[in-house]
Amino acid sequence: CIMKMLNNINSNSMKAKGMLRKLMTVLLLITFCCVSAQTNKLRFDSNKQFKIVQFTDLHYVNGDNRSQLILDNIHAVLKAEKPELVVLTGDIVTGGGDRRIGLREVLEAISSHKVPFAVTFGNHDSEGNMTRLELLAEAQTFPYNLSGTTKGITGVTNYILPVLSSDGGNKPAALLYVFDSNTYYFDKEISEYDNIHFDQIAWYRENSMRYTKENNNVPVPAIAFFHIPLPEYNYAIANKQGYWSGTRKEWGGESLINSGLFSSFLDMKDMMATFVGHDHDNDYAIYFHGILLTYGRFSGCNTTYNNLKPNGGRVIILSEGVRKFRTYVRLRTGEVINDVEYPDYFLPQKK
Repeated sequence: CIMKMLNNINSNSMKAKGMLRKLMTVLLLITFCCVSAQTNKLRFDSNKQFKIVQFTDLHYVNGDNRSQLILDNIHAVLKAEKPELVVLTGDIVTGGGDRRIGLREVLEAISSHKVPFAVTFGNHDSEGNMTRLELLAEAQTFPYNLSGTTKGITGVTNYILPVLSSDGGNKPAALLYVFDSNTYYFDKEISEYDNIHFDQIAWYRENSMRYTKENNNVPVPAIAFFHIPLPEYNYAIANKQGYWSGTRKEWGGESLINSGLFSSFLDMKDMMATFVGHDHDNDYAIYFHGILLTYGRFSGCNTTYNNLKPNGGRVIILSEGVRKFRTYVRLRTGEVINDVEYPDYFLPQKK
């Protein structure tokens, strides 16, 4: 089809040359994305483990010298951990500067470690000169990108990353759900922040049921990543509903609209934990009705507010074939804190 179009172009005209460049760019991107999708499959290793590093709330500002501390953090954590996947849970770029260049500088730092990465966006990412779709398109130009989108539902970064079994087959042994928690609610008198919408929840339920059916009606162990915490985060810790680990220095800035995602997690019986950001001064995890509601460690610097220092990243180590994982915080300076096992650490009989 492209060749037919090219044959109709007068190659002597400036317009034709511009069209040719655009067509070749599209063709290269299509080829590149197809290759990336085929070569970046996620899989449990020979020890039946899969390691993820979560960075959140980088608030990177292109051209601001303070942002170097963010890149230092990325390099320090990835060098120490050598994960199979990096997940960025929103508010990647913010403030002044060129957001496109800022996003590229962050992703270039991650890609230099030759590790696959996935992104979801926060409320601040799309406040500047780029939309969420434009940011996603920029991320998708990188060779280790696994970020995607599902058309027809609210938000941009809604997608699923299966982690395949260690035996070399194509059977998912774990599922990573990525949700777009959107930005701001349309009526500020009801809630400042938006929520994950009904159509996104329906999408999750449909896929969860499909994977369960394909797994002999046994739910596939799953975890989820998004930016704005669910109302259950505040409810659980304010009412002392469950054991918890980590640091809490601020009241969560969750949406005040509860659209029912947590109850759907309970219905589907597959979700082990959720990992969010948004609240820079929290890095705790609380066990609530069998699900670990978890904050990532603030990964940014003084381009925004923060009282958890030094910065760092959250590490998640999944275990194949069981509903268990280990999680801890790796600080930029090298220390490991809040090292716990799910669910054992949080069960009453262990206390």
